[in-house]
Amino acid sequence: MGIFDRFRNKAAQDKAREMSDAAEKKANEKTGNKYGDQVDTAQQHIEGRLGTDRDRPDRP
Repeated sequence: MGIFDRFRNKAAQDKAREMSDAAEKKANEKTGNKYGDQVDTAQQHIEGRLGTDRDRPDRP
């Protein structure tokens, strides 16, 4: 069982997305949205690596 296997579960994916959104919001607050594009790109990259990216259709 790999480290990211737990993200196959939809509930875990939803929680990971919530945490990702919270981290993005906090980073933007701390930087005054000065690096908003970079923070968004980093969030998308991390979500893609975790398999929770929003652009990919959900698997049954």
